[in-house]
Amino acid sequence: MAKSLKENELKKVSYNLLLANRRRIGKYQYTVPSPETYPYQWLWDSCFHSIVLVHFNVEDAKKELLSLVSSQFKDGLIPHMIYWERTNAINIHWGRHGTSSITQPPMIAYAVWQIYKKDNGREFLQKIYPNLYSYYNYLITERDPRQHHLSGIINPDESGEDNSPRFDIPLGLLPQQTLEESTKRRVALVNKHIACDFNVKDCMRNFFWVKDVPFNSILIENLQAMENIAGVLNLHQDVTFFNLQQNLMKKAMRDLMFEDGIFWSTYGENYKKIKVKTWAIFAPLFAKIYSKSEAKKLIKNQLLNSREFATNYPVPTVSIDEQSYDPTGFWRGPVWIAINWFIFKGLLNYGFYEIAEKIKQSSIDLVKKNGFREQFNPETGEGLGAYNFTWGTLVADMIEEVNN
Repeated sequence: MAKSLKENELKKVSYNLLLANRRRIGKYQYTVPSPETYPYQWLWDSCFHSIVLVHFNVEDAKKELLSLVSSQFKDGLIPHMIYWERTNAINIHWGRHGTSSITQPPMIAYAVWQIYKKDNGREFLQKIYPNLYSYYNYLITERDPRQHHLSGIINPDESGEDNSPRFDIPLGLLPQQTLEESTKRRVALVNKHIACDFNVKDCMRNFFWVKDVPFNSILIENLQAMENIAGVLNLHQDVTFFNLQQNLMKKAMRDLMFEDGIFWSTYGENYKKIKVKTWAIFAPLFAKIYSKSEAKKLIKNQLLNSREFATNYPVPTVSIDEQSYDPTGFWRGPVWIAINWFIFKGLLNYGFYEIAEKIKQSSIDLVKKNGFREQFNPETGEGLGAYNFTWGTLVADMIEEVNN
């Protein structure tokens, strides 16, 4: 009972943070990840917010996503940032008015499906479906010009993990580097994107072209959500389309990314594997891409290995035996609660409940110990980065998942 009470208190505190970070502009309502550090709207952050809000106020969950699609481009891309009100934070010129010109892991269909599972309302699905179809069709077509059935990213920021060592090789950087060096290379890609007039297919892919394991795993799971949504709306051709795309992508990941029991991100036209162990190797669990035996081996050999990912506070974003590992480096080692959430969900997919519970509990402990911080030292549990950071509220969804 005491444990349950503590969890209920944490859920309440999580909701209060989302309310405190809520903003309204005209008819739109959204949530900023951190008022001081990240005072705008971000794509996958808003999807996380919506997933958590479903447990408290489903109408607010819908509003979060409707504001997100309000700035969708004509080609279908949903930008990863919307500058509703400009401040001095993150003043990058993306070449677009009021938004960035790149995207982020496509979590929106998954979030929409969580809303439907809560209220069974077809009206919201009908309203947002055209935006969803346009976005996922863009990722399937424009980001896969050779039709090899993997979606490419044109900037590390599109992975949501700006400074991950997965992108050192494609950026021409060494495993040990400064954040300033990485930032300089990534901003240079933005400038090239503008110079290319945002032509991904024929221009930008010449400068940075990565088929990222988490991005594609998340896309596959979201295509399943699109199949589900299309089914509810009786769009039978779309059901067939999204089912086919999932299967083609799963096969492509196995054909082009899989080696020695692990899925690796690739770069360039020849799909060179980037063999750097980050949390990305666990991302396919989220979309049920590993077989049960492969998943069991991966968990034993990597996730529970004290020389790799079994730190005092799991899960580090980079294996501790990598040259690039830094327990306080931005995306180069620290724990991020959203990443724990993906791994937690993936473990549940395969029935590894005990390990999932451990990751959930560690996530809760980190938030209780430090508050809602952006990231955490996997060795000491120390809070790092931004304060009042909303990703920590995903512990509320983990708690609900286990309780249900």
